Amino acid sequence: MKLLAVDTTSERESVALADDRVVLAEARVRAHGHSRPLLPAIEFVLRASGIDAMEIEGYAVTVGPGSFTGVRVGLSTVQGLALASGRPCLGVSTLDVLAAAIAGEAPTLVPMVDASRNGQVFAALYGTDAGRREDPQSVAAEAIAGRVAGPLAVVGDGAERYRSEIVSRRPDALFPRRSLYLAAALARLAAPRLAAGEGTSPGGLRPLYLRAADIRPSGP
Repeated sequence: MKLLAVDTTSERESVALADDRVVLAEARVRAHGHSRPLLPAIEFVLRASGIDAMEIEGYAVTVGPGSFTGVRVGLSTVQGLALASGRPCLGVSTLDVLAAAIAGEAPTLVPMVDASRNGQVFAALYGTDAGRREDPQSVAAEAIAGRVAGPLAVVGDGAERYRSEIVSRRPDALFPRRSLYLAAALARLAAPRLAAGEGTSPGGLRPLYLRAADIRPSGP
């Protein structure tokens, strides 16, 4: 199955085109404010892989948690592409993708996405097979790491930002090195699920927001 995967949940945006779980092309871009060079990145991976847009059989997108603007951009882009092509799409949690990237590194995996607010991260605990043990939450990085009784591995831009805080609570924590451009990992995770018929219509995609957006009503 040829699929296009899109991740725009952080400033490290990426797009990947894969055939089954083999990544044929990947584009990595840095988001700047509201500037999102996503469509040129999609055009690049299509050209680089030699795949025509009409050959795409499914789409995958990270649905959050992460940047509110980024999540909206990724979802709307994939919804538009899937609607135009009539192909299925699959939304995957950013935390699920991060956990899958470090599967087997420790008995407990703790993916962390920087919440960009008051020392908080979006995080959840996963088993060594990357199966989620609890619902994701907004929490201090050192607090969730401190709840783990045994060996743990942490990953994500939240783990990067709050590494010293995590180590102060858990000096034995592992920090496996993984790319935080997630589209390729998303493609490999989503491919078997789309092939198994888990895809949905564009309207079935839902963002995963763990707190209200930082928006204030304008004055009169």
